[in-house]
Amino acid sequence: MVLGKGYYTRLLQEIFERLYRHFGPQKWWPAETPFEVCVGAILTQNTNWRNVERAIGNLKRHGLLSPEGLYRLSEGELAEFIRPAGYFRVKARRLKAFVQWLLENYEGNLENLRGKDTEELRRELLEIPGIGPETADSILLYALERPVFVVDAYTRRILLRHGLVTEEADYHDIQEFFMKNLPLEVSLYNEYHALFVVCGKHYCLSRRPYCESCPLKDLDETSEEFGGF
Repeated sequence: MVLGKGYYTRLLQEIFERLYRHFGPQKWWPAETPFEVCVGAILTQNTNWRNVERAIGNLKRHGLLSPEGLYRLSEGELAEFIRPAGYFRVKARRLKAFVQWLLENYEGNLENLRGKDTEELRRELLEIPGIGPETADSILLYALERPVFVVDAYTRRILLRHGLVTEEADYHDIQEFFMKNLPLEVSLYNEYHALFVVCGKHYCLSRRPYCESCPLKDLDETSEEFGGF
């Protein structure tokens, strides 16, 4: 049986609606400025959000949460401020690389990126040491309001457990699946990604998932004809 695009669209809409009804709006990303989003996207790599908030709080208290403020610090000094985020020396190096790119190419102003083509901008971000697809797409979606779907470990885990993707599906495959079958809307991608995160944290745990009470528990019955990709 060949399933058309409409089938996948309805399936993804159902997933979104179930999660939204259960969890409500997530209002993510919690940040006061687009630059804070960028910093958070780098700091959140391999740690939980509570640790990121502590690290960002340190930067705010010392008046350093700006491209110029971070650039003036040595890597060692920056590492101490962001220590709560873990892997602080590595992340200090990545933050320095990001702000150097921003200052040298866009005068340290994210507004100067607004007119840039999304694919070209994504390529530039991926060339910055330490910024991979998830971090780059988080910056594009949440800081720059580009319709780019963010794929993270929660998204992949949920889709795998419901047979909607195979183990072989990579980041690009999963992202393309969403972006080809959903409207290219920033607000939709923002909310959808955040809902996957909260579902993954509360129900679709890596070791002991709470499948019986999950809002997606009988999704397999809806999607049984879809063998994944």
